Amino acid sequence: MAPPTAVWSKLEIRAVVRFLFAKGIKCSAIYREIVENYGEHVYQWCSWFKDGRTSLQDEPRSGCPNTANYDWNTARVDELIKVDRRVKLEEISLKLDIPKTNFYEIVHDKLG
Repeated sequence: MAPPTAVWSKLEIRAVVRFLFAKGIKCSAIYREIVENYGEHVYQWCSWFKDGRTSLQDEPRSGCPNTANYDWNTARVDELIKVDRRVKLEEISLKLDIPKTNFYEIVHDKLG
């Protein structure tokens, strides 16, 4: 039996799509078979493979990368909270110059 799809990476899913496409299975059949487990991007990847794409990696995107969630920022936030458990989270956000949305993501998702 296959492992739960929740633990499969994007690259593994794309590799399955590419494999089925290379076997000559139509995009619509691949889509029907896989979309219920892997999401809506299956058909898009079939189209890209049909157009000659071979890479499974995402293409580079323009814009600023999300730098606030780097591990060193998480460590800095964790350290400041441990030094003073009563410190306001907004104060740390301002002190470290991390946008509030990214800061709250660090506190709630990474530090829990």
